[in-house]
Amino acid sequence: MQKVNLFETERMFTDIYCLEPGQEQKRHAHPGADKVYFVLEGTGRFHIGDDERDLGPDEIALAPADVEHGVRNESQTPLVVLVFMAPNPNQTYGA
Repeated sequence: MQKVNLFETERMFTDIYCLEPGQEQKRHAHPGADKVYFVLEGTGRFHIGDDERDLGPDEIALAPADVEHGVRNESQTPLVVLVFMAPNPNQTYGA
């Protein structure tokens, strides 16, 4: 899986995730940060909490803060996903 950062601010970041067939982003959670997945190309199986669904181009999913989430490309073609996350967990606040 390849992540490409498009931009990052103190408050949020935006990445492109590229997953080849069989690749996945393992399930994980972000304390206090929401993540939005927007599918640009291909189809992926998205896991958010207890929900699991396949999403294709122009479909979107929200992984709320503290909820386990991940994505797997179970198709035979590449999966390209635009990802937004806020607040930015890569920033240190109050330091």
